[in-house]
Amino acid sequence: MKTSANIKRLLASLVLGSGLAYGATAADVKENWTTHCAACHGKDGRGQTKAGRMAGVKDQTDAAYQGTLKDDKMFTSVKEGLKEGDKEKMKPFKEKLSDDDIKALVAFVRTLKK
Repeated sequence: MKTSANIKRLLASLVLGSGLAYGATAADVKENWTTHCAACHGKDGRGQTKAGRMAGVKDQTDAAYQGTLKDDKMFTSVKEGLKEGDKEKMKPFKEKLSDDDIKALVAFVRTLKK
């Protein structure tokens, strides 16, 4: 069990480190997540916030769900936002976050997988 936890930490640091290659520090990524994502997705990524439940946010820690996500689609969703018909499910962040910031957030989301 300890080995599994150590492997997860190593993988998380590698993935988060890949976000650093985009020019964002670990503190930047964490701040961006807290500022722009956590209200709906939760600090832990499970989406169990009032806003997250109302919007039907998916559990970003769920390995099966993450397996359905493609990095480029996540990037576009963060940048351009998400709509369901005329209803905005997630606002766009293209005016608030750089492409590098968004790439780093995508890498961070990968670290949330159980």
